[in-house]
Amino acid sequence: MAIRLLYRFCCLLLGWLRLLGRSSAAKDVEILVLRHQLSVLERGRPKPAFTLGDRAVIAALVRLLNKRQRLSLKLLVTPRTVLRWHVRLVARKWTYPHRRPGRPAKPEALRALVLRLARENDGWGYRRIHGELLSLGWKVAASTVWEILKQAGVDPAPQRAGRSWARFLTAQAHGILAVDVFHVDTVFLRRLFVLFFIEHDTRRVHIAGVTRNVTAEWATQQARNLLMSLDDVRTAGIRYLIRDNAGYFTEGFDAVFTAVGARVVPILPGVPRMNAIAERWVGSCRREATDRVLITGERHLRLVVDEYADHHNEHRPHRSLGQRCPDGVGAPEPPAVDASSRVIRRDRLGGLIHEYAQVA
Repeated sequence: MAIRLLYRFCCLLLGWLRLLGRSSAAKDVEILVLRHQLSVLERGRPKPAFTLGDRAVIAALVRLLNKRQRLSLKLLVTPRTVLRWHVRLVARKWTYPHRRPGRPAKPEALRALVLRLARENDGWGYRRIHGELLSLGWKVAASTVWEILKQAGVDPAPQRAGRSWARFLTAQAHGILAVDVFHVDTVFLRRLFVLFFIEHDTRRVHIAGVTRNVTAEWATQQARNLLMSLDDVRTAGIRYLIRDNAGYFTEGFDAVFTAVGARVVPILPGVPRMNAIAERWVGSCRREATDRVLITGERHLRLVVDEYADHHNEHRPHRSLGQRCPDGVGAPEPPAVDASSRVIRRDRLGGLIHEYAQVA
């Protein structure tokens, strides 16, 4: 045992004496390498994981040592692995970025513009879009436009220009008036009916009347009252009237609108989407007003639907109108909000509906 201890002491002493012959720079490098390895061990337990930064630091430091010093250094990896890391660093520095062969990629702005023109103009082919791009200053070939449309899955112009009913409504919205009737059950289990008209272009709603029994004579008279309440310009602008095939919409009802030059368009059987805008308003009125109030009679229902129609026309924003209300389509933009602005609230229908306005 004493001989073994003496041997270990001699080995340590020779190691210390050998350290005296090394430069301080080599010692500092070895200390830095060992310290960095300790940080890697503390971060990655149970198995250390070297990141790209760890490899770069260790490879750079070990490169400062000679071969004998690298062999005596206690590393978590072999010296050959460290040298391989260094070769990769050198290759990364002198390797130029790979560039795909062929033409350069098309600008994303050009691609977005081509798809926008195709989406907003279903009758334009790639040649027509190419001409529009040239007038806008884009120097591209017609084949480039064709390739962008093909990659995006856009059909050719004759196939895109489908004359669907929704497209017809959008194109003719300025002169379309729709009519519909919906019912509301009172608290006394009596059913009341509401006749209303809605303009497609502005989404303005006109409540024509409320009754317990919808008859052809009553509906015709309400149509006359509506046209008398409108000015001459708005009356002359009505080109189409969309209605369903209910029995109270008779020839006398249609004659009221044909007399002012409008064409009556009955919806086809089983196609309720032909009057989708009116049906959409019925759903909004039910969810936001009539389904949340206990209706007691005709007068009460008329007050509720009139109040909601005023809210719909004067305040409620619509996505189809750019988040404007029907009465605010032609109004100027609201003033910008600043720190001194204050928002007030106005209640409708006893607080069921809140309207907010900005005041200085």
